[in-house]
Amino acid sequence: MNTSQQKAVMNPDNQAQFDSLLPAETLDRRSFIATAIGAGFALAVQPTLAQSVITTDTQGLLAGEIKVPVKDGAMVAYRAAPADAKRAPVVLVVSEIFGVHEHIADVCRRLAKQGYLAIAPELFVRYGDPRKIANIPDILTNIIAKTPDAGVMADLDACVAWAAGNGGDSARLAITGFCWGGRITWLYAAHNPGLKAGVAWYGRLDGEINERTPKYPLDLAAQIKAPVLGLYGGKDQGIPMDDVESMRDALQKGGSKSQIHVYPDAPHAFHADYRPSYRKDAAEDGWKRLLAWLRQNGV
Repeated sequence: MNTSQQKAVMNPDNQAQFDSLLPAETLDRRSFIATAIGAGFALAVQPTLAQSVITTDTQGLLAGEIKVPVKDGAMVAYRAAPADAKRAPVVLVVSEIFGVHEHIADVCRRLAKQGYLAIAPELFVRYGDPRKIANIPDILTNIIAKTPDAGVMADLDACVAWAAGNGGDSARLAITGFCWGGRITWLYAAHNPGLKAGVAWYGRLDGEINERTPKYPLDLAAQIKAPVLGLYGGKDQGIPMDDVESMRDALQKGGSKSQIHVYPDAPHAFHADYRPSYRKDAAEDGWKRLLAWLRQNGV
């Protein structure tokens, strides 16, 4: 992607309008480390190609950076929506551990082309900017390990409130997320009773319990309020198939309408079209399933 294309995609539109809606104290940047969404990709996962396999333009869209009021500041997020939409259904897009880089922004634009108002918040803003860190262990130790689930839930709720006041129909609300964001998708489906649907891409289902991550999806299966479609790779070396089958069983026992689909030959991050893990067939089928799932569940 060249410089002019990056600017067209990532630059904010009507930012002064949004800033004017915020109390002055919310613009205090001392509480927030990531203060803007930059063009390009995270340093830790530079694309093997010059750009993503899929690049979605902004024609007919309102797309760019916004600021979402939260209790301790103004959280940056990327938003894409149809330019002429009056009350578009809302989809929260939750990133991998790498934050809101160009691939996540493109996912928002893909959803906007389908008629959705998509918001991808920088959920790590208080702890660091993972896009600027060159190795995964440092991201995990210095940012992910410090990001509490409760705070993430509150920030996502703030995004829903922002969308309701800015052209979105929050009564038609969905969430989708990738890897770290896939786990958050399951958690948010247990958190927000107003959610209509979720799609979790290879989100971890079990793990270490601590004060910041007190529960995992397997612990919450009986509390999942909205139907979630889980998309997993059979060759994912980070998520055991035993966990996937346990989650499937727990959902069925709890009477959930959620479903899990496994791509037997796909690895972790098979949707990430800027990484070697990308698997075109699984990614395209998963995307079709996502769109069908949202519409099937009223989003």
